[in-house]
Amino acid sequence: MSARAMTLSEKPAQLPLLLPHRPAQGRADFLVAPCNEDAVVWIDRWPDWPGPALVLHGPAGSGKTHLLHVWAEAARAPVWAAHSLHVADLDQRLSDHTALAIDEAESVADPDAFFHLFNMMRDRGGTMLLAARAAPARWSFGRADMRSRMMTAPAVALGAPDDDLLGAVLHKLFADRQLPVGIEVVRYILSRMPRTFEAAGQIVETIDRLALAERRPPTLPLARRALSDFCEEGEA
Repeated sequence: MSARAMTLSEKPAQLPLLLPHRPAQGRADFLVAPCNEDAVVWIDRWPDWPGPALVLHGPAGSGKTHLLHVWAEAARAPVWAAHSLHVADLDQRLSDHTALAIDEAESVADPDAFFHLFNMMRDRGGTMLLAARAAPARWSFGRADMRSRMMTAPAVALGAPDDDLLGAVLHKLFADRQLPVGIEVVRYILSRMPRTFEAAGQIVETIDRLALAERRPPTLPLARRALSDFCEEGEA
């Protein structure tokens, strides 16, 4: 899953299309950039991790859930939402799995589940990957012994995507939909959109819908309307 040679630090004449990326095992490509490359290195390092757990943390829209699924596919691990965890049924749910992915760690209903899963994975020589907004050292939920145990796991930060990465994502989303788009449209969107991958997807989807309805390629007027629609839906 190694990245190709070109990096986001190389500045082409226009927003880049040929960025380092990894096939995301049936999901959209995961684009590698300075804001996430440390996390990608740790994912590539698996299963050579120093302990039974690794925590990816970062703001909403930083790509940690996407990377969690990339790893889960490679490790053949089930993906569990933290709010579904209960100590009473962990043995039955985990069965004979030796890898496990847990999303939205802060939403956990039974924080002791993390303590037990950490011990279970350690005992069976397995690994688990967690995605969270904050590193375990900043968790305020659960008992002190659980937080102390999870703080022994490496915690790797993902930053919010910058303009280079968001521009590349927009180009890819338009290309996936076979929508020809000019650089001025992408720059206009970048200057006004929220800094998340989710926003990029929703805005491109709206532009695609408008372009299909009006039977014309994406234009600046379409982009303006799409951003207006997106902002109105967000306020609603």
